[in-house]
This record gives sequence, C-alpha cells and structure tokens, in this order.
Amino acid sequence: MLFIIYIIVLIYFLLFSDGFGRGQAYEEMRYNLEPFFEIRRFIKYRKLLPTESVVLNLVGNVAAFMPFGMLLRFVRRQKTNAFAAFFYSFAFTFGIECVQLITRLGVFDVDDIIMNTFGGILGYMIYRILACIDRRRRKHVSK
Repeated sequence: MLFIIYIIVLIYFLLFSDGFGRGQAYEEMRYNLEPFFEIRRFIKYRKLLPTESVVLNLVGNVAAFMPFGMLLRFVRRQKTNAFAAFFYSFAFTFGIECVQLITRLGVFDVDDIIMNTFGGILGYMIYRILACIDRRRRKHVSK
C-alpha cells in the first residue's frame, strides 16, 4: 500500500504538478539526449540559478527515487539483487520520461534517467544495509 501511495505521489509531481511547471503541455516535444549536459549546467551555473532549483534538480532527482529502491524488494515479494534494483529503477524512470515526452508534460532528459536510477540503487543499498543491521541485531538478541 505504501508503494502505491508513493507511486501516485511521484507521478503527480512528475506529470501534473503546477509547482514543477507541469500544469500545461509544451507545444513541441522537448528532450535532452546528451548524458550529464543538464547536470553540468546546474553545477556550472549554480551561483546564478536559484538554490532551490539546483538542489531540486540535482538532489531531488536522486532522493525522489530512493524509496523506489527501498520498497522494491517488498513489491516483488522475492529477494532482489543490485542488478534487479538497477533494471527496475531504470525501466520505471525511462517509462516516466517517455510519458513526459509523448504527453509534452515535461522534458525527456537522459540526466533524469541517470539520477533517478542512481537514486533507486542508492535506496536499494540503504535497504540492504539496514536489513543486515537488523539481522545482526536479531541474531544478537536471540542469543
């Protein structure tokens, strides 16, 4: 249930939120296919851009997909390895970017795919670390 709520909120912000400029569609399809172009631009011009825009783009794109990686194991109802976390994070992000391109409610940006996928993997790694700590704690308590 938590995963479904997370997905609905994420889709709202990525496709429909006026606060992120998604209120109305662009007239033409917009896209960036050059890896790290937008990332470099936000870093290079970080002092000229509003801090909120820089943080939202660089940190927000990673942080927004960390719950995806953390909850993936529970949604799949089976053990999940790093490759599966990468694959599902990439596929979900790619799908969202395609919807943004087709509906013109956003920009298809390869940098978003990179950062979102990284966020999914980071979330998966955090889940694994916490699960390992929990197993050790339980093992120690049961002795």
